[in-house]
Amino acid sequence: MSQSLAAAGRAVVPRAEVVVAGDLARPSRLTVADLLAWPQHAAAVSFDCSTSGVQHHRFTGPLLHDVLSAAGPGFDPARRKDRLRFLIAVTGADGHHALLSWAEIDPDFGCARVLLAATIDDTPLDRAGPQLVLPRDRCGARYVSGINSLRVDGGYGSWTR
Repeated sequence: MSQSLAAAGRAVVPRAEVVVAGDLARPSRLTVADLLAWPQHAAAVSFDCSTSGVQHHRFTGPLLHDVLSAAGPGFDPARRKDRLRFLIAVTGADGHHALLSWAEIDPDFGCARVLLAATIDDTPLDRAGPQLVLPRDRCGARYVSGINSLRVDGGYGSWTR
């Protein structure tokens, strides 16, 4: 059998992509391979899962703050503490959502070391997509797996003007 026929018989499984959009200067699409190019941070976590009890895992990946900062959030330098009005919506391929505030992940405020995990227990997540990891959370409800969308939104400030 020729190589082209052998290759045609294998299904090509697409790599998961995360759309990074919103109030950003540099929106993008990222894969787990892209995330692996960032400085990696590790977190050994335990969290309560309502369907399967306590989970123990080791995740590695870049900090959410680093990835989103590189995308150029639309902070207004003329407005004092403008970044405090920004929200981050995280969506998984299964429709699971979580919402974080920028202040929660900002080193000047909450400094939560939230990861965009590229691996779980030393297994790459390149087919499933990255996972949101909040090491301080006791409950696993905000551990969004198979992330397909990160949206940064500074709209709250427009509601208060």
